[in-house]
Order: sequence, then structure tokens, then C-alpha cells
Amino acid sequence: MHGLINRSLQCFLRDTYGASCWVAVADEAGVDAAGFEAMLTYDDALTEVVLDTAARRLAKPRVALLEDWGMFLVSLEPLRRLMRFGGVTYVDFLHSLDELPDRARLAVPDLDMPELVLTTHGSDRLTLSCLADRPGFAAVFAGILRAMADDYGALALIDLTDDGEVQIELLETEFASGRSFTLAGPEQAR
Repeated sequence: MHGLINRSLQCFLRDTYGASCWVAVADEAGVDAAGFEAMLTYDDALTEVVLDTAARRLAKPRVALLEDWGMFLVSLEPLRRLMRFGGVTYVDFLHSLDELPDRARLAVPDLDMPELVLTTHGSDRLTLSCLADRPGFAAVFAGILRAMADDYGALALIDLTDDGEVQIELLETEFASGRSFTLAGPEQAR
């Protein structure tokens, strides 16, 4: 697993549940408490151990932990900006998801992301399939899609199916004012 993914998991656990939680999870999983180096590659099994350990220690279903991780990722401004380049509206964003792995690889060439396939079922229902060899990507994307709906000001029901797909029901595409976003980026302090 790419170190950037593992590092984001580490930051999620530390920032959401506290440094002591991360240290305990790292210790039990056999990871140095200093954590992961973002540009290295780690054995996929190590990531799985960290996830299982965190879910157990937090007494939280693994799928819920993965969804929360996805929501956390959108709180990181560089990733939020990468997502927002997908379109002006939430619907535009959803229809650009198949381009996301290529956009991510522009920033991190060796990042292995699943193929994303969006299927429409009428004007307000969609299904996102995450075609990956590793389990959990769909749950992370369910969290990402929830957070991005809020970011755009859309009201949507996002459900993870037993088949590992994400079902999206658009209730109101302009429910609230979303967070501001400009292509130029946040203003720099002078």
C-alpha cells in the first residue's frame, strides 16, 4: 500500500481519536509510533492489521471506520481541491469520478487507486462501483461522497450495499450554500 494512504490513515486516527489512540494502535499493530513515511510503499497486510486493530480498539465496525476515514480525507484541503476540480456542481463532480484516479496520479504517479464506474438509474439515482482487488475502497468512497455532498451544498442519501457498491440518491442538488471554492485557490496571507 502506498505510504500516502497509510499516512492519511495514521493522521485520521491521530486527529480524530487523539495521539494516544494512534500510539496504542501502532503499538498493537507492530508499527513504529512515528508512523508511516508518505512516499514509501508498505505491505498491504500491514494496512489491514492497522485497520482491524483500530476498529477493535474503538469498538467500531470496520466499514464505519472506513467511511469516517473517507469523510476525514475531504477535510484535507489538497484532497478537497483535487475533488472540487471535478465540477461546478455535485452532479458534475459525480460524473467526473471516473477521471479521479488519473487526476490523483498526476500528483502522485505511483498511487494505485481503484477504477471508478458510475452508473445512472434515472435523473436522481446513481451507483458507484469501485473496481479494486483490496476491500474497503467503496466504504471510503461512501464517506468521501457524503462529505463532498455537504461541500457542494447538495442533499443526498449515500448507502453502501452488501455488494460493495455505493448507492447515491440525489434529493436536492442545491439544498444549502456549499463551501466556497475557486480555481485560483485560497488567498495567500500577505
